[in-house]
Amino acid sequence: MPTLTQDAVLKALATVQEPELGGNLIARNMVKDLVLDGSKVSFTIELTTPACPLKDEIEARVQAALKPIGATEIEVGWGATVRRSTPAGPQMLPGVKNIVAVASGKGGVGKTTISVNLAVALAKAGASVGLLDADITGPNIPMMIGAEGAPVASANGKITPIEANGVKVISIQFFLPEGQPVVWRGPLVGGAIQQFLRDVEWGDLDYLVVDLPPGTSDAQLTLAQSVPLTGAVLVTTPQEVALSDVAKAMAMFKRVSVPILGLVENMSGFVCAHCGEVTDIFGRGGGERYAAENGIDFLGGVPLDITVRQGADVGVPAVAQSQPGPAAAALEHVARAIAGKVSVQAARQQPVLTVS
Repeated sequence: MPTLTQDAVLKALATVQEPELGGNLIARNMVKDLVLDGSKVSFTIELTTPACPLKDEIEARVQAALKPIGATEIEVGWGATVRRSTPAGPQMLPGVKNIVAVASGKGGVGKTTISVNLAVALAKAGASVGLLDADITGPNIPMMIGAEGAPVASANGKITPIEANGVKVISIQFFLPEGQPVVWRGPLVGGAIQQFLRDVEWGDLDYLVVDLPPGTSDAQLTLAQSVPLTGAVLVTTPQEVALSDVAKAMAMFKRVSVPILGLVENMSGFVCAHCGEVTDIFGRGGGERYAAENGIDFLGGVPLDITVRQGADVGVPAVAQSQPGPAAAALEHVARAIAGKVSVQAARQQPVLTVS
């Protein structure tokens, strides 16, 4: 067997295609710190998100490429640098790389549950994450994520968000006495969202998750017209009445040129804690079928799970619980799927090296 050389290793890795972004690992400049020690090869693969859904597949492809050229021991480390999908240059949120809106056509489908668990799952994976509660008249995020206290002014006079479960959080609820409703017309709602974008000290974020109110009105238009959105995640339940409303939300985002990252089906079945039997309370497969019929990605289904409700009531999201229920794994899958879609969006902004 000939001596393993760096050139041979690089040529072999140039045959390994990144399964989601396209292009090979060398062309995408994902291989770092390559070290050879006889037939042992070690290096780091720099992913485009710490929540990469295809890490195992990439490693399997690396092993398959390097073993035939004589590598007997292959040590792969992992890093991640989240790429920017929003345009560089002067804008309202220069430090935010990706802005993901979570939306639904109607209330009661669990959109805020998805938003909170998406943000916390991404933060757990190692990303820097913010969560903006744009549901101005129904702000539930502080309770559901366990964020308490009152925001204070930063050194430059901006609002410092509250941190909870590794996520920077802002909500109108932080500024209201307990139990006081927000009875505002549309322009005031839009103004509050703009202020949360403009006047909050978000700093450098890999992802800013925005929990929108249900429907297609001022909040959605204000967000779409104020900042460049990476895309929208639509949330529905399997039942037909929810799907008819999510169609309107999808049409609205397309009208304002916001990409649809995909669809999440929440409450996709109830898992009995005693026997494990699944009961399809709201029907079965409606979200997945709708996604296929309308040419958008199905990001996953999340079952009804009592631990989700219990955690939301005490500020411990499902993905952060020490003894997670069956929904937690589904929510983490959804977060990885969304992170992958965002990486694909960002990859379109990045040049690919030419490898001879």
